[in-house]
Amino acid sequence: MGLKSWRIYKKQQQFSPGVLGLINNPFFAARRGLFTAIKVLAAHLSGKVLDVGCGQKPYAELFANTEYIGMEIDTEENRQNKRADQFYDGHTFPFVSNTFEGVICNQVFEHVFNPQEFMAEICRVLKPGGILLLTVPFVWDEHEQPWDYARYTSNGISHILEQNNFEIIEQRKSTTGIKAIFQLINAYLYKITRAKIAFFRLKHIGMLLFPFVNIAGEVASILLPDNQDIYLDNVILARKTSHE
Repeated sequence: MGLKSWRIYKKQQQFSPGVLGLINNPFFAARRGLFTAIKVLAAHLSGKVLDVGCGQKPYAELFANTEYIGMEIDTEENRQNKRADQFYDGHTFPFVSNTFEGVICNQVFEHVFNPQEFMAEICRVLKPGGILLLTVPFVWDEHEQPWDYARYTSNGISHILEQNNFEIIEQRKSTTGIKAIFQLINAYLYKITRAKIAFFRLKHIGMLLFPFVNIAGEVASILLPDNQDIYLDNVILARKTSHE
């Protein structure tokens, strides 16, 4: 494997982690759970697909058979650092109604301060019968402050979707039970070893601890009973109804 191939492989381990991710990715359990769920549900999307809040398009490879368009909110930082094809003003998506057969929105909805307006825009640009693949956190630390506004239970997010003319096709809870607890331990270690306080800025110690916590979480999830009431993320596949 050449240096370029190695870098690509290492980058892939951030969002679709395998063995290497188990060793060096502090978010192994969460990212693995999301990737597995999205990979299965991606088969339901076809045609023209919009990725809302696409970031670096970490799941683009799963939608290779679609006309895939990434969109981000219009900021200078996003224009410089994100792989978006289109930008929007935070209120209205730059597309006419009924443009897309599918919409993806991955780990974005918690950062939306106007959730009803945002969901209405997703519904507007989807064609009747179009498919939405949505992931949103339930149990997570505050992140990307100050733009972290909400957490949603499985019932809460399904209710919001139903209010906005969506019917739930499938709903999953990602990273459940004891595995979620171990993931939160690594999230804690990640933050304290990267704190601005010099004494705790110990990245190398964190890198030594992450694999042990990852492996312990995997083993514990095999040995202990699951608990679906404790989980990290909601993953939902929904269809836009024909009426609005």
